[in-house]
Amino acid sequence: MSNRFACIFPGQGSQHVGMLSEAAIEFPSVRQAFDEASAVVGYDLWDLAQAGPQEHQNLTERTQPLILTASVALWRLWCGSGGESPAFLAGHSLGEFSALVCADALDFQDAVALVRNRGRYMQEAVPVGQGAMAAVLGLDGYLVAEACAESAQGQVVDAVNINAPGQVVIAGHVAAVDRAIAACKARGARRALSLPVSAPFHTSLMKPAADRLATDLSAIAIRPPLVPVVHNVHGKPETDPGVIRELLVRQIYSPVQWVACVEFMRDNGVARFAEIGPGKVLCGLCKRIDSSLMCVGVEDPVEFAGALAASNP
Repeated sequence: MSNRFACIFPGQGSQHVGMLSEAAIEFPSVRQAFDEASAVVGYDLWDLAQAGPQEHQNLTERTQPLILTASVALWRLWCGSGGESPAFLAGHSLGEFSALVCADALDFQDAVALVRNRGRYMQEAVPVGQGAMAAVLGLDGYLVAEACAESAQGQVVDAVNINAPGQVVIAGHVAAVDRAIAACKARGARRALSLPVSAPFHTSLMKPAADRLATDLSAIAIRPPLVPVVHNVHGKPETDPGVIRELLVRQIYSPVQWVACVEFMRDNGVARFAEIGPGKVLCGLCKRIDSSLMCVGVEDPVEFAGALAASNP
């Protein structure tokens, strides 16, 4: 029980031009997932992945189906290559949808449509220029929360991504975020810097987006996951489709409790992780949460082969 394995799925920010290019050369099945998703969104997702440009990849309405598709492509490859079966799945924000697809709780095509709409709803909930996000490094979470409370002054600013000890993302109205950045620095933050995003994700300002997504989710079939999926809202798995549907709605305007997700899996015997998707952002967070945890990326074919060889120890 002390050497269990889990798969984790990245969220927005892991996209890059040329993602999965080498994997697609070695494994033609990668393109199939992109073809399936392209038929849903109505444009060539593989071309977006390979040619960009980066500013198009960064449009949240496009980022979300792009990363979901990359993650599902790599998951299929992992399973088809005899990769180790995980004890848990978890994803960061958008990545929770990837995890649910890979747990067979959501159909892939349904999820592609959902996250495309999710991205559009999140962007439209707050006009461009009114919301902001910032990363705070080197400051305890309770001090970040204290700085946000002091800085709100009738507006919204909250800690929204509890990513790792000393790594918290805040979001809200632009002026309130600017005040909170200053307040965090005054409390000793090593760095506090604005992020290049155009909406304050995971704050109460996202409630209109959540309401719209709830309507979409009500028309989508959700099944009990075949592998337990640890949810961002409370850091625990759920089996009831109705509860899962509710959590996907709440997740849009609630903080991402990533530390709680990783600690739950660790406390239930997980010592090894594979990040199924582009990049290795979550691997870095796992090591910051607990330096004893092992995590590997699988986007690159050499890394994939190494992870595969190390699986099923």
